[in-house]
Amino acid sequence: MVKQVRIGKTDVQATALGLGANAVGGYNLFPNLKDAAGLEIVRTALENGITLLDTAFVYGLGHSEELIGQALKDFNRSQIIIATKGAQDFSSGEQEINNDPQFLTQQVEASLKRLQTDYLDIYYIHFPDKKTPKAEAVGALQRLREQGKIRAIGVSNFSLEQVKEANADGYLDVVEDEFSLLHQDRAQDLLPYLKENQISFVPYFPLASGLLTGKYENDVHFPADDIRSQMADFQQPRYGQILKSVNQLRPIAAAHQATVAQCVLAWYMMNPYISVVIPGAKKAAQVAANAQALNIDLSTTEYEAITAAFAEFEAEKSGKSLADPD
Repeated sequence: MVKQVRIGKTDVQATALGLGANAVGGYNLFPNLKDAAGLEIVRTALENGITLLDTAFVYGLGHSEELIGQALKDFNRSQIIIATKGAQDFSSGEQEINNDPQFLTQQVEASLKRLQTDYLDIYYIHFPDKKTPKAEAVGALQRLREQGKIRAIGVSNFSLEQVKEANADGYLDVVEDEFSLLHQDRAQDLLPYLKENQISFVPYFPLASGLLTGKYENDVHFPADDIRSQMADFQQPRYGQILKSVNQLRPIAAAHQATVAQCVLAWYMMNPYISVVIPGAKKAAQVAANAQALNIDLSTTEYEAITAAFAEFEAEKSGKSLADPD
């Protein structure tokens, strides 16, 4: 039976593996995206047992939400967990981050229309602004929850202090932030607080731009217009250290007749600090392959071996590896 997890203290339950939908309609994030491919990605996820779809307004400026709303017509809405995010305000002609209660309320209403649903299972404040008291911003979402329009309240990309402020009234259910075997700095401050307060954690970039899939085996060179060319993870000596750690996972993957990526996803699902892991995908075949991780049952020894393989990354304090498009 596929593992179900509870979001915070709510009655929202989802599979421990979700779909990060930034490549579904996120034409402003990735070049040459096709709507038909995005629809197939969503359908493939749902057909392979994944129940949580994680999207955001900024993915295609609403287009990702529109495509998901279109795809859901062929499925039972009550069995699907929709998570979306907002905070980007373009009313001035340029993007600004806005957590004003009235603005967030408008954002939720607009997301409901694009997704063609009358409630959102999870709504995140995508980024913190610099002026709005976080408890007030979350209070606006709480009022929407009381109206039945939101089932769980989340924040994304908040510092620990901002998370504490957002949770001043105990309304916060889930936090989403960057976390992977290569970027574990949030484990030192944020994750213990979340677990202590029964707040779920959803990591994004779990496969670290493909570095944790096992597909890289040798030195690589990217053109200047490829964002990976600017990322420390792809530069020596760090890149070589990453490949060495990844190679330690290959025997475990072979033992399960699985891929390295599937074993990495299984590690996240076994991690006591993590509720749902949301790898993205640009192709439906990637989604189907990721879904197989739901069937991998790592032993405690294997889990600890994967943890140990990346111990040097656990200890470091690393900055963001990539400007966040989620």
